[in-house]
Amino acid sequence: MTMTYDLLGIGLGPFGLSLAALADGVDDLDAIFVDQRESFSWHPGLLIEGATLQVPFLADLVTLVDPTSRWSFLSYLRERGRLFRFYFAERFLVPRREYDAYLRWVAESLPSCRFGTQVEEVTWDGDAGAFRVTCLDVATARRSTLAARNVVLGVGTEPSVPAAFAAVGGKQVVHVADYLDHRPLLHDAGSVTVVGSGQSGAEVFLDLLQAQPATGTSLRWLSRTSAFAPMEYSKLGLEHFTPDYTAYFHGLPEQTRDALVPAQWQLYKGISASTIADIYDLLYERTVDGRRVPAELRPGVAVQACRRDADRLVLDCEHVEQGERFEVTTDAVVLATGYAARRPGFLDPLLPALDLDERGRYRVAADYRIALDPAVTGGVFVQNAEAHTHGVGAPDLGLGAWRAATILSAITGSDVLPAHEGAFTSFGAP
Repeated sequence: MTMTYDLLGIGLGPFGLSLAALADGVDDLDAIFVDQRESFSWHPGLLIEGATLQVPFLADLVTLVDPTSRWSFLSYLRERGRLFRFYFAERFLVPRREYDAYLRWVAESLPSCRFGTQVEEVTWDGDAGAFRVTCLDVATARRSTLAARNVVLGVGTEPSVPAAFAAVGGKQVVHVADYLDHRPLLHDAGSVTVVGSGQSGAEVFLDLLQAQPATGTSLRWLSRTSAFAPMEYSKLGLEHFTPDYTAYFHGLPEQTRDALVPAQWQLYKGISASTIADIYDLLYERTVDGRRVPAELRPGVAVQACRRDADRLVLDCEHVEQGERFEVTTDAVVLATGYAARRPGFLDPLLPALDLDERGRYRVAADYRIALDPAVTGGVFVQNAEAHTHGVGAPDLGLGAWRAATILSAITGSDVLPAHEGAFTSFGAP
């Protein structure tokens, strides 16, 4: 070890990149960011042609905190010679593939980002007043140790597989995170069932539906929710994704917070109105001549179990409202069942110092600092592992830059955050 960094970020998804990009403009801050992947990629299994972000392009890595940053989306367009094309395209919601290209441009350009570096262990060195982070170079298998006063976890979430499917292996059950890799096999299946009705489930169903005339695949779409409902996208509804609502939510009792997040599912698990319209319009056009489309859409259904029957899958289902049980036989299943936060194994040496709640979750302060034993004077911060303490905005790209700036302010002791006029909505009692 030749130096002690002020900040070491682990994980370079959009939120880790946002922190790296904003840190690039902070004077006298020694920061380094590592990721075990050999190069950057962002949800490669869902870069379906035609799919767009669900947030405006202003929700890039930096703009909502520092629109003058060279790491903005507009700066990327300028460097790529695409500004006029973007100007004439009049697109507020950019293609997901272009957002991935923008993120890759930042990741490959920032000197503080180091890929192919796997973190194996994080320990606290009280004598040095710093964390010791053991890293493995993926290419050479050489180990090294980095020292940092503060560590920021941006390890992201992992695909969530319901218990009903946990024991069913093989290529017949695919999570949407791997959809594009398995799309040829799904096209060859006689029938495919999509489970889950968020945006990803809708995009996969639409993609399979568009290919159906060529593939002949019978499609089914099941959802536990009572409707294939649109995402809440009204202007006042979107104020749930503001620093004001985040602060209000953080101040609520834990029991209230735990009950509130599931009830707000349409804020973060709904489907964009345009995707719903595309699905409906396609179904409508294909039935103009009276033909039946081999596609079934059935909300309000919980899949209780999945088992094999020869070379097919049988789903034991229950209609949530009617309480009636029935079976579904299918050749393949695509799980659009979301993602879950995870506590990485490299934190195990710090477990005795972590102050976890009764459900084993981090206790996260307003500035995204994890509660630790007072003997650990360094800071460990989290990005997108705090929905239980900060609300539905935790995974939202629009709040990523604000969270990163909040963390930088906490680490540097200076105010990196811009002036904020606040939401029109007053959350809580006067």
